[in-house]
Amino acid sequence: MVFAPGEKPGSEPEEVKLQKASKQIVQNAILQAVQQVSQESRQSGDRARDSRGSLQLGVGELTKKHEKK
Repeated sequence: MVFAPGEKPGSEPEEVKLQKASKQIVQNAILQAVQQVSQESRQSGDRARDSRGSLQLGVGELTKKHEKK
């Protein structure tokens, strides 16, 4: 077996190291994207619940004002 300069027997070839590093980068990017989408989805859901709640509150306030007259 022939080793590249600076490469020791038993150490991984440079190409294998690069493949592993690339795979790790892709996995991290996918994980980060999934977390971001999940977070944005939760925030969007919270905003939708808030807007529905305030709309219902608004209708209730109108009813109360109308009843006072």
